[in-house]
Amino acid sequence: MKEVKESFKLVGLKLKEKTTNQNMQSAKDCGSLWQKFETDKIFDRIKGRLSSEIYAVYYDYDKDENSPFSYFIGCKTDPGYEPPEGLSELNIPAQKYEKFLAKGPMTACISTAWEKIWDSDVTRKFSFDFEIYDERSHDWNNAEVDIFISIAEEE
Repeated sequence: MKEVKESFKLVGLKLKEKTTNQNMQSAKDCGSLWQKFETDKIFDRIKGRLSSEIYAVYYDYDKDENSPFSYFIGCKTDPGYEPPEGLSELNIPAQKYEKFLAKGPMTACISTAWEKIWDSDVTRKFSFDFEIYDERSHDWNNAEVDIFISIAEEE
């Protein structure tokens, strides 16, 4: 399902260096960032969050899904909200997306959804792609996570 989203600001944690899908490196790096997000109670530190949703963002791609990219986990905030010390901000531009649904046991449903995205004929923009974790993702045995893939304008 195609959808246009307006720009928004996130505050949270950024992976220190780019990661890659090669040799399962991104699974390790992104998993470690999630652990830090949980352990350090980052969600609770973002006092200016606009909802209980958590965004996981893939961005700053060198080229495509086979090349290095950056990763960020955070919450949507007002544009003027200043991140607490030790946290970063990420501004997501307005753009067009193809929406996918990951459904099933975590974290396997996320991996399966991404494999379907990689195998799809969607003309990806490789700009800002993100997953949204909300109340539907709390049951790890039967989770639902929306995945938004930035697409080229001609889609």
